[in-house]
Amino acid sequence: MTDGEELTLADEIVARARIHAREVVDEYDIAVDLAALEWEVSARARRRAGVCRWDADREVATITLARRAYERYDWSEFAGVVRHELVHAWEFQRFGESGHGDRFRERAATLEAPRYCEAFAEPRYVLRCLAADCDWRATRHRASKPVKSPDRYRCGACGGTYEVEHADSGRTWTTASGYGGAKAALGDSW
Repeated sequence: MTDGEELTLADEIVARARIHAREVVDEYDIAVDLAALEWEVSARARRRAGVCRWDADREVATITLARRAYERYDWSEFAGVVRHELVHAWEFQRFGESGHGDRFRERAATLEAPRYCEAFAEPRYVLRCLAADCDWRATRHRASKPVKSPDRYRCGACGGTYEVEHADSGRTWTTASGYGGAKAALGDSW
């Protein structure tokens, strides 16, 4: 750090994650090439606490961690996110692919990493099946196509129709025009 340069929260997150990654590689004997691992912080992420992407041409894995997750989780939970993403990096570096299957599950258990991370932000939208005998429910953080035009999509369990609820206001809609009407009615509260 030079004179006048201040560390940012992103710098802190990356520094702590790198230190933890070195400790994990040493303690758990997981063959992650830390020199072929890059780190980023996302200020926009609302749903995923972390993600690992693979650049096959460069043979480099990039772990992106969510600033909001770092702010909301305690360190032990966030360290679990780092270990989770390290398992993905290990799979990418060793096998050229990664997922949440058996291989991932076994390695994650060894590292005491969660298979999936808990949500750290409340969803903006809730999708619910309208069939009486179906309890399918999904959440969204952004106004995706199924949120904007629910009449073009179907329930993920039974194939029936569903409604979308704007979580903050409780307004619901089942069509694209219903989405537009709810958005217009809420104005600045959208």
